[in-house]
Amino acid sequence: MKLTCTQDNFKKAIYNSERVVSKQNTLPILNNILFEGDKSGLRVSATNLEIGVTVKIGARVEKEGKITIPAKIISSFINNLPAGENITLETSDQSLKIKSGSARATIKGLSAEDFPLLPKKTANPILFIPGENLKNIITRVISCVAFNETRTELTGVNVVFGEKEIFFAATDGFRLSESIFALDDKNTNKEEYDLFRNKKDNVIIPAATLVELLRVIQSKEDSEVKITIEEGQIFFEADGTIIISRLINGKYPEYKHIMPKEYKTRVVGERSALQSAVKMASLFSGGKASEVALKISAEEKKMAVGAMSAEVGENSSELKLDVVGPSQEMVFNSKYLLDGLNTIATSKMTLLANNGSTAAALKEINEQTGEVLEGYTYIVMPIKN
Repeated sequence: MKLTCTQDNFKKAIYNSERVVSKQNTLPILNNILFEGDKSGLRVSATNLEIGVTVKIGARVEKEGKITIPAKIISSFINNLPAGENITLETSDQSLKIKSGSARATIKGLSAEDFPLLPKKTANPILFIPGENLKNIITRVISCVAFNETRTELTGVNVVFGEKEIFFAATDGFRLSESIFALDDKNTNKEEYDLFRNKKDNVIIPAATLVELLRVIQSKEDSEVKITIEEGQIFFEADGTIIISRLINGKYPEYKHIMPKEYKTRVVGERSALQSAVKMASLFSGGKASEVALKISAEEKKMAVGAMSAEVGENSSELKLDVVGPSQEMVFNSKYLLDGLNTIATSKMTLLANNGSTAAALKEINEQTGEVLEGYTYIVMPIKN
């Protein structure tokens, strides 16, 4: 193999593939990145047998070939190159020679024949979602994914395919987030989408896969993400990068049952003010749960946010808010509450509650009309006294 490509494209290919490289030493080939040069350009691939990534970039290929190189070494070397120069790659036996400006390196590799074959999709994409929309959805739901491997279905994001909308949801048993994406004719390959929905109306995507997808679309948010789902696998394609991942087997809990149909009390106020008050209170909260108390006064139209501990002391803040419904007292884990507040995109937000022992919700407010927006919901369970 002998080829030349731009440094920017090569760095992007390494960046988008190296994170999935396996850390296990039992299969040394999984510590490597596969480089394949042919008449169509350069393909850079990596896998940990759960997730695979292939990035295709333009290159002037003089001689076709392939080789695998340790990801850690090639990444560190490329990141320290002076900017602006093109890169020439050439294989020699089981080594890769790299030239860029005055920099030279020869890195020993392993045979490409030993690299695992990455699955290739055989079906057509069923969804076309703008990268900006998908980025917002992932960042909102990912914090609620569980890390407990004993319930593997909770370590992923549940995606429910509706006729006119798609629901993305995640829960770890203590909080839950749901983001809704409205479909139109541009977003679906309608015939393929309907055929898929008739067979399966939901899938569970591993959180690690969505984190890798987020890395890809953050670098180019105006890209369109094509989504193909086949038996047990999902393919994301965006801006020359393909992510292949297994889907999680199992039945996701009926999370809609956790979401109250109506609420007795609605509080509306500035997100940043509540955020700051909860952050301050968390400094004074004690115990593993980092408890923060919210006291809503319907009569005085205000909320007190406070915490106390024997070791640190106590803190309290009062916020003037619009309150509809009866007064409430609730205690929350401050981290869970802050995670929810951090995902609210509007300057005004609403806290909805029924009592101190049932699920409360955070939602966004349309700043022009004051209407509660239903596209995103963050549910958090209070700590029962």
